[in-house]
Amino acid sequence: MLQKIAIFFFFLSSFWASAQNEQLAFNYIDAGEYEKAITILEEVYTKNKQLYLDKLLYCYQQLQQYDKALKFINELKSNNNNISLLVEEGYIFQLQKKQTEADKKYQDAINEIDKNASYAYNLGSIFERKVLLEWALKAYEKGQKSNPNLNFDYQTAMIQGQLGNLEIMLNKLLDYGFATPDGTPMVQNQLTRFLMDDTDGSFAATIRKNLLLRTQKNQDVYWNQFLSWFFIQQKEYGKAFVQEKAVYKRNPDSFINIVSLAKMALEEKQHEDAKAILTFVLENTQNLDLQMQAHHFLLTMEIELASEKEYPTIDLQLQELLKKYGISPFSIELQMLTAHFKTFYLNQSKQGITLLQNALKLPLNNRDQSKIKMELADIMVYDEKFNQAILYYAQVEENLKNDVLAHEASLKLAKANFYKKDFDWTLQQVKMLKQSPSLLIANDAVELFLLIQDNSAEDSLRVALQAYAKADLQLYQKKTEEALFSFLTILDKHKGESIEDETLLKIANIYSLKKEYQKALNYYQNILDNHKDGIYIDEALFFSAEIYRIYLLDVEKAKPLYEKMVLEHPDSLYYTESRKQYRTLRGDSTL
Repeated sequence: MLQKIAIFFFFLSSFWASAQNEQLAFNYIDAGEYEKAITILEEVYTKNKQLYLDKLLYCYQQLQQYDKALKFINELKSNNNNISLLVEEGYIFQLQKKQTEADKKYQDAINEIDKNASYAYNLGSIFERKVLLEWALKAYEKGQKSNPNLNFDYQTAMIQGQLGNLEIMLNKLLDYGFATPDGTPMVQNQLTRFLMDDTDGSFAATIRKNLLLRTQKNQDVYWNQFLSWFFIQQKEYGKAFVQEKAVYKRNPDSFINIVSLAKMALEEKQHEDAKAILTFVLENTQNLDLQMQAHHFLLTMEIELASEKEYPTIDLQLQELLKKYGISPFSIELQMLTAHFKTFYLNQSKQGITLLQNALKLPLNNRDQSKIKMELADIMVYDEKFNQAILYYAQVEENLKNDVLAHEASLKLAKANFYKKDFDWTLQQVKMLKQSPSLLIANDAVELFLLIQDNSAEDSLRVALQAYAKADLQLYQKKTEEALFSFLTILDKHKGESIEDETLLKIANIYSLKKEYQKALNYYQNILDNHKDGIYIDEALFFSAEIYRIYLLDVEKAKPLYEKMVLEHPDSLYYTESRKQYRTLRGDSTL
């Protein structure tokens, strides 16, 4: 028994020693000490021939020991029929600037595909690793020609992309996606990557044209789905809706996609498209859950756009829907919307609190409970019951750890402490939130962090900061006129201080909300003129452009503002939308 144990430990120690040697060889390669690496690799080569072959040849090449590399390759060729060795041999010749000999070896490797079409994948991969893209194409194309059952469209597409042949790449990717539906997400990911670098919009126009042609020529629902995906990437939800309706006619199970589309349109403030989609949903489904979602989205939009005189009508609609669908776990989103509306629009927070507290008595899952507590906390902040609000936010954090809702609760908890004027505690909280996986939360956390830090450095009593917290709370409570007066007072009393640019932005936003667009533009311009190094310059540019485009219908003034956003603020949250609008105003193709 002892002898067996001894043998086991002997082999174990040998294994670890070998593994350490191999790692040491790789470390030597990373450090550029190729001679030392070769000494080890030549010893361990037989254990993993392919891995160490590549490493060995790489070291020989780096040291320009071409004769030694060729001798090594020829020895291997005599013992096995590995066609990759032909490529390796050719590459050595290429490094020696013997291109004719290199091309002959590459062609010899390609010719081997005639014997076995499956060689194409291995050869193509080797050529790609050595950035011999034209030869990689030949390998894949010959393999597919030799055996039509093989599909190398994806590989050839990516090579064409590297070569700058984007239209050929696109066609290959689309062919691959259609032939291999499971590969469609991979295709779309690649297209998204290229769209991100599509500064002039030409590639987007090519995709649009190509997909429209395929939709017309081939009635397969696949192309409607793909075209819908493309329009969603472009945030053209009305056009995506046309395609989703076509999909729905042939596949009624896809109806949920239309509801999701409506939600996206709402999030992007494309109200007309959202309303059209939601109306279609209500007219075409008997599913109570989908009906509920549609009503919820529609009313959310109506609330956002409504004037004060329309509030009683909306309140009545909410009550009728609650009566229709009942107070149950099923209608929880509707209950929350009603509570929110009663608090923030009708100033009836007691009714809102009662409704939500009753909702908490229902048999709910953890997430729904947390959502209600979040809304309750929001109402507590509205009522300036900050400690109660903080308690509810903390419960959401605890119940949904690492969930996006928990991160949102963390930010709101920090804001509650800010409104409470507990700035030091707020500062500690937002320090952590700056690393949030949510870009929006991280951005808000950074802004709050800088607001407190900058205005604490020059004002130890934090007089301006306290006034700002009060004004911001008034804005949260939808006391618009009071908030405006408070911010204007801050601007008057603390002109030239760090608080100025944040205050200018708030005033501009309020005037925009009040539809006093010229006043809003004046305050945005103040930021652009006097706070060029501040963190709000991108917001001032974007919101100014939006006012000119949407409300004043002056595209000539909007266009240079979007252009400045695109050229100077690529990291802004508003970059993507600015780029889209700039292309549209510039007259890029919208086929």
